[in-house]
Amino acid sequence: MKFETLAIHKGNRITDAHQPVVQPITLSTTFTHGNDGGSLYTRASNPNRNSLEELVAALEQGECAAAFSSGNAAGTAVFQALEAGSHIIAPHDMYHGLHQSMVTLFKGIHEVTFVDMSDLEAVQKAVRPSTRIIWIETPSNPLLKVTDIRKVAEIAHQANALLVCDNTFATPVFQNPLLLGADMVMHSSTKYFGGHSDILGGILVSKLKNEFWEKILTVQKVGGAVPAAMDCYLLCRSLRTLAYRMKGHAAHAMILAEYLYSHPKVDRVHYPGLKSHPGHEIAASQMTGFGGVVSFEVNGGAKEADLLISMLKLFVNATSLGGVESIIERRAAVEGPDTTTPPNLIRVSVGLEHTDDLLEDLDQAFAQL
Repeated sequence: MKFETLAIHKGNRITDAHQPVVQPITLSTTFTHGNDGGSLYTRASNPNRNSLEELVAALEQGECAAAFSSGNAAGTAVFQALEAGSHIIAPHDMYHGLHQSMVTLFKGIHEVTFVDMSDLEAVQKAVRPSTRIIWIETPSNPLLKVTDIRKVAEIAHQANALLVCDNTFATPVFQNPLLLGADMVMHSSTKYFGGHSDILGGILVSKLKNEFWEKILTVQKVGGAVPAAMDCYLLCRSLRTLAYRMKGHAAHAMILAEYLYSHPKVDRVHYPGLKSHPGHEIAASQMTGFGGVVSFEVNGGAKEADLLISMLKLFVNATSLGGVESIIERRAAVEGPDTTTPPNLIRVSVGLEHTDDLLEDLDQAFAQL
């Protein structure tokens, strides 16, 4: 089945005797011993979570998936499954919350080297005998840097390490890292999977059911950071429209990126769909669309960026991304004092409003800058 068909049918298990068209929500925390579904306790297994995991594994073309209560919980599960003293190579530019997890929760447990993932020589030089994970995020957050998945996979496998890709920005609609050499994919399902800014979740998908995957399942079941049945149900519902939402997000993002690129009050635009982007050719070779997030740097500094945002009427000044509404923020302001993000950089999650309205809103805001 094609992606759109899988998204509608794969995660919809009808087990109710009344045969509803949509799978019911199973809210029970415990299950009768000997039931045909094999569920014992909802932390270990739940029909709605099973459906979600089966669906996302199919969409990412992996063998298995594990859902978590947040994107950070999914990411940290990978590090929890590693043996102490493991070395991780991660990108300089990446989601700040997971970066904090690496440098705080696992300080003294694992060693992390942060590099520019677009520089293959730097990645290769960072490899050690103890390297167990190369973590990539492409496109990256918030600078939209592009990593060559195929080539970094080669580096990882030559070092007997696993390549894990945060595919949140691209989604499997536009990019399938497992088909390009990655061993595992992570998503913050809070973002485009949920798509309406009302669900918290994360998920991992593995190419293979192997020993390391079994360790991750142990972290999931014993640690217990699993999503509720209602959240799993809502994610399955939202994933049915993912392909069509992503096409709209990407089309709108390209229009805004081109508008910003030609604007005299914008210093730089970060969007891999623009031919001027240094990673455009690599992105075009591994993506079928360029996503719905655009970052840009206004002329001036933090003051000018904050002023521009304050003048906007349709763009919501908030953290997160992937919802149907356009969300905007000065990213450095929320990342804290250790951020390396330029102070004048604004990240936009381009929504599904009509682009004429979005451009008109930007016009009036820029006119006051």
